[in-house]
Amino acid sequence: PARRYRLRDGCWVFCALLVCFADGASDLWLAAHYYVRGQPWWFGLTLLFVLLPSLVVQMLSLRWFVYDFAASTKDSGADTKDSGPRGCCRLCVWLLQGLIHLLQLGQVWRYLRTLYLGLQSRWQAEHRRRHFYWRMMFESADISMLRLLEAFLKSAPQLVLQLSIMVQQNSIEPLQGFSASASLVSLAWMIASYQKVLRDSREDKMPMSYKGAVVQILWHLFTIAARAIAFALFASVFQLYFGIFIVTHWCIMTFWIIQGETDFCMSKWEEIIYNMVVGIIYIFCWFNVKEGRSRYRMCIYYIITLSENAALTILWFLYYDRETTSDFDALILVCVVSSSFALGIFFMFIYYCLLHPNGPIFSHRNVGCIFRQEPAPVPGSPTDAVTSPPRSLPRTTGGEREGVPGERDSCVPVFQVRPCAPPAPAARAPRTEGPVIRIDLPRKKYPAWDAHFIDRRLRKTILALEYASPTTPRLQYRTPGAPQEVLEYETTV
Repeated sequence: PARRYRLRDGCWVFCALLVCFADGASDLWLAAHYYVRGQPWWFGLTLLFVLLPSLVVQMLSLRWFVYDFAASTKDSGADTKDSGPRGCCRLCVWLLQGLIHLLQLGQVWRYLRTLYLGLQSRWQAEHRRRHFYWRMMFESADISMLRLLEAFLKSAPQLVLQLSIMVQQNSIEPLQGFSASASLVSLAWMIASYQKVLRDSREDKMPMSYKGAVVQILWHLFTIAARAIAFALFASVFQLYFGIFIVTHWCIMTFWIIQGETDFCMSKWEEIIYNMVVGIIYIFCWFNVKEGRSRYRMCIYYIITLSENAALTILWFLYYDRETTSDFDALILVCVVSSSFALGIFFMFIYYCLLHPNGPIFSHRNVGCIFRQEPAPVPGSPTDAVTSPPRSLPRTTGGEREGVPGERDSCVPVFQVRPCAPPAPAARAPRTEGPVIRIDLPRKKYPAWDAHFIDRRLRKTILALEYASPTTPRLQYRTPGAPQEVLEYETTV
């Protein structure tokens, strides 16, 4: 059945918009508060962590808009030199988008557009409903990636900065507490939102429930809170060594990601930049970037994180200023770090044991394997027929790309294929059913919008086919070394 936009989806987007507003407004208000009180250092650092990440994200958002709008006008055959009503409309769109991004409101515009497209998908007729739904999913993918980048460039350092100021002053002002809380909620919300939209935007993945998303928010909220408090405690005493520690951890995590040979971007340098950004995320929390053995990498990461949190907190406890902080307060802070991390790990187990989209990891079907794929259909069998909406077949492994067998994890795929009832025996359906977009590239290894860059180039074609065809258009990737065509990645996004 086709997916439909529900009111709870709109409420989720509206809450995300409120979180975005609260995070940005509280930081700006706090910066003004520091300026009025005559604290130029705190004012400068707070404002820097607001403006610099916002400029980076707005430039990226505007670049995406320019690419999409230029492609749409080119496909429509419009001549940019033409005058008249059409030229005036294009000029107004350019001026409006330029003003929106100049005022740092690109994310707000995209959130409102997501709500509009989602509501349109509810109000339109059946055929147009599907068209607006996938346009909404495209916009949700963009805003989730932009907000995730902004959260770890702005909210994460802002959280550590404000906690460090609180520890040094040995007091918590209401505005400081509100700003730190908004930054923490923004971080946890965006990680969960990214994972949810990742699954919702792909037909070959099980969608994440809102219960699972809320538990993911709690998981990341408590683990990031423990991490940030440990950072703030250590930085309040060892400023120089804290900077060395952060740079060292970031370099090690980036090298770990690079040696894992991720395959997310279209060029080598874009891939390196992407890995460096993910290295920043790894300073605060776990973020899966590659398929296979994710359990082992997650365990290694959290063991390292637990060791670092314990070392930083113990060093602070040994050298903190006894004149400004009592032993009782210091002990309370140590207990807060340990209990917050423990709560985060508890909610992580709750998510994987009870609320993971692929089912409980300890069920009788998944013993010893967190993610499991249904067996591939036998060639020539009725279940091998291509239907609409299409299903996904196993993806190409690294060894298949090289033409030689490669080692695989015992838990082969990252996500379980969406189960469906076996159809009645019938003749094999022809592969010519519905429009097919063939891409002369192998499918990416990791399915985190693995073709996001390609999808941006193909959006106009996908949406046009989605609007004009009664069947779902399919993307077909090249499979090197295979004697016959293998339909690897079939989805509208």
